[in-house]
Amino acid sequence: MSTAILTGQPVPGSSLEGDLRSLGFDVRVATDAGDAETLLAAVPADQRVAIVDARFVGHPHALRLGLTDPRFPAAAVSGAVTARPAARQALTRALARETSAASGGAASGVTAAGERPGAATDGTPTGDASADGTLALTDGASADSLAERLAAALDADGIPVHRPELGTLVAVVPVDPQARNEARQAVLAVDDEAVRLRGVVKARDGFFTTHCISPYSRYIARWCARRGLTPNQVTTASLLTALIAAGCAATGTRPGFVAAGVLLIVSFVLDCTDGQLARYSLQYSTLGAWLDATFDRAKEYAYYAGLALGAARGGDDVWALALGAMVLQTCRHVVDFSFNEANHDATANTSPTAALSDRLDSVGWTVWVRRMIVLPIGERWAMIAVLTALTTPRITFYVLLIGCAFAAMYTTAGRVLRSLTRKARRTDRAAQALADLADSGPLATFVAGLRGPNTRFYLGDPLLRALFGVVILSAALFSGDPWITVGGAAIYTVSAGQALSQPLKGALDWLVPPLFRAAEYGTVLVLAAKAGVNGALPAAFGLVAAVAYHHYDTVYRIRGGAGAPPSWLVRAIGGHEGRTLLVTALAALLGAAQFKVALTVLAGYVAVLVIVESVRFWVAAHKGGAPAVHDEGEPA
Repeated sequence: MSTAILTGQPVPGSSLEGDLRSLGFDVRVATDAGDAETLLAAVPADQRVAIVDARFVGHPHALRLGLTDPRFPAAAVSGAVTARPAARQALTRALARETSAASGGAASGVTAAGERPGAATDGTPTGDASADGTLALTDGASADSLAERLAAALDADGIPVHRPELGTLVAVVPVDPQARNEARQAVLAVDDEAVRLRGVVKARDGFFTTHCISPYSRYIARWCARRGLTPNQVTTASLLTALIAAGCAATGTRPGFVAAGVLLIVSFVLDCTDGQLARYSLQYSTLGAWLDATFDRAKEYAYYAGLALGAARGGDDVWALALGAMVLQTCRHVVDFSFNEANHDATANTSPTAALSDRLDSVGWTVWVRRMIVLPIGERWAMIAVLTALTTPRITFYVLLIGCAFAAMYTTAGRVLRSLTRKARRTDRAAQALADLADSGPLATFVAGLRGPNTRFYLGDPLLRALFGVVILSAALFSGDPWITVGGAAIYTVSAGQALSQPLKGALDWLVPPLFRAAEYGTVLVLAAKAGVNGALPAAFGLVAAVAYHHYDTVYRIRGGAGAPPSWLVRAIGGHEGRTLLVTALAALLGAAQFKVALTVLAGYVAVLVIVESVRFWVAAHKGGAPAVHDEGEPA
């Protein structure tokens, strides 16, 4: 239960107490700052507290946005401020200063209610009198209040106070009865619920999602909220629906393919609904953000496997295409993640290419074309669903690979141009994030730590070193000699360590993690395909899926501010270079049938370790009260 402390004289006919209770607050009334300080001290330290001016007039949703969002330690709207446990001490200090100022300033004209000069004796403020006798108000529409002074004090104390964009919503503390009447009329003129529904849709989303899903999914989100369903429950329903769709695709029949396509769209509708439900009811959480992001990948890749199984039932082996689609899609995401991590806190972050992109976004039709070109999740899943229902798995994968390859080239080329033309200084934090995304194991770490001219060779900057190793490995894979392949993997291991021997702060160093992903996944794909034994490619699909899960989990931990997975886990699964070297050695030492078994065992080993540790971490973070996370970035 959260607690709201109303300060000042109650206003007859005000619905404020009822609005606060409807938002889950236990309402208590304080007559002055000293009384508020006493009430605040009585609230348990692990609870949220809001200080609200009793004269507040506004929409309930304005209060909801300002007082109940779990993502911020402190937040405020005009006349109301809230603090979560992390900001409670700062709020207590600020309120103590207000109490001291009120008790010590009576002789200089400060009222017992803690208001500044200019407040009427009946509790109705008239504002601060300026030299010419006019009223100087805090924002031109609201009177000065204890809540607003506390919000300013929190900011001054180093606690960032979130102030939500209210748009047409009203949140004011009127200065007199006439202003109160005008504020109430303004509240009646705006449909609170309509604004709330519009706000659940992402400001930036794909064309298909914006025009074909969101117009009705927002009402599904409201329906779920009114029945007490949580975003995590809807996320789970979306996963189950997608898994059923994959099962239908695995039947290999036309009715099964049609059902799979329909269910995949239903799963996507639910996928949109869970985020809209979170925004509608402000039910953000660390665990929910992780589930939403992780399940998206699990749904898509499980569907690929279902299509491959369905094709096999019809006598067509498309496992290589399915694995290729997963590799390409995962590498695309790593490009996105690495670029964003490298640049989100860079200083002097300017680029003529970025400026041109912004100008193009100001032309309406180019916005939608550019969003569709990158084939975001809405367009991608709609395309997969239609192709599944109307064509064959092979055609579906061909079109998917062509579309994703074009999107990858488009986005990567644009980001390379931005990086080359951008004057930016990357931070140590960005370099560390890129090093974490590289997922280097003990072998590469050992090489990176070598010092001296006799133990270290030079190939230029980190990107060139990484690229050298990838080129050697690629050539070795197609040499036809398994031991040459092992030698190429060894050189790749050394160059990977060399790439990480200095901070990744170069203009294009964000390409290092995607190169490592492509090298590792591509090695598994090529060697499984060359094995030529039934079951090798499905085993490789499982291994890449398990490793990809680990890489996505690393991204979500970094985004959540938790840093990379523990070093013991990275060592236990070998790092990208260790796994690459191991797979090439297994291919050289074992026959095709044994190699298939080895891939299966390795996939199971990696999957168990990374999933168990990941679930343990995210559940513990959720129970430990980690800051809520909600991604409003570009669609994946």
